[in-house]
Amino acid sequence: MFCMDLRSDTVTLPSLQMREAMCKAEVGDDVYMDDPTVKILESKAAELTGKEAALYVTSGTMGNITALLSHDIHGYSVMAGKDSHIANNEGGGISTIAGAFCQQVIDDSGLPLVSDMELIFKNSSNVHHAPSKLLCIENTHNKRGGMASTVAEMKVCADWAREHKMLIHLDGARIFNASIACGEKVSDYCALVDSVQICLSKGLGAPVGSLVCGAKDYIEKARFWRKRIGGGLRQVGIIAAAGIYALDNNIERMALDHSNAAFVKKMFLDAGIETLDVARPTNMVYFKINDASKTNELLSACAQRGVKFGSTAPAAYRIVFHLNIDSESAISAANIIIEEIKRIGD
Repeated sequence: MFCMDLRSDTVTLPSLQMREAMCKAEVGDDVYMDDPTVKILESKAAELTGKEAALYVTSGTMGNITALLSHDIHGYSVMAGKDSHIANNEGGGISTIAGAFCQQVIDDSGLPLVSDMELIFKNSSNVHHAPSKLLCIENTHNKRGGMASTVAEMKVCADWAREHKMLIHLDGARIFNASIACGEKVSDYCALVDSVQICLSKGLGAPVGSLVCGAKDYIEKARFWRKRIGGGLRQVGIIAAAGIYALDNNIERMALDHSNAAFVKKMFLDAGIETLDVARPTNMVYFKINDASKTNELLSACAQRGVKFGSTAPAAYRIVFHLNIDSESAISAANIIIEEIKRIGD
């Protein structure tokens, strides 16, 4: 049975063309900085983000913690959205690995709320507090329904951080989705921050990998931290080639994922299913049913019919569109979900 896997855009499978690029990749030892394919990928990422340099890492989580460590945050406070990936879904790396205190900021709009940051900001003049050193921004914001923030909206947060002499890191795992949704350049977003992590293994469709981008001296420091936490890579050009293919071929096509999500959301609304309202939606649809006791029943029933997705809370769900789900599959999956919701009597 054909499976329509909507659990995440991380479930994408490399295309035949991507696999061919991987097979043909020229490789070397990247710890010695001898892998030519990795160098091409890092150069391409630096150019796209408008930064001086980039560093290839295995995952978005490794990218974020490497980026944070490279900002020398040990003993300081880091501000991050209370529902952000960095604060909630990275194993507590801010505290356990980086040795920093995470100040969680209201981010109901998808971005840290300036008035809340003002309330919790700590300066170095009070010996009782860990001074606030780094602000983390997530764009798009996963738990806000894949909401994309504009450059102008991000700039409000960035300007506040600069006024308070704070550094800024962008968790841009899905920054290309934000760029497409808002019609703005990735480099314009990244110009506002000191570092950015971009993920290749989500909507871009590569099987593995992320990149940390920033100033040249900062990336040299990040290379050290990547090694220290066990992330030194050897003949990694084989998978870096997938990243090059993704950046060359799979950015613009993400608009189709957004279109599929919008169409399915309308199908749900027309069927009377409650969905999360998102100002600038991308490739995700969050929806609810009324009876929390039937959460697992719905997941199981749909899975038996070839549609996989996940629950984010009792009676709440997320579906994510990606390059392995075409428009026909998106509609078929939505119809199955709607039918099963009606069948179980939500």
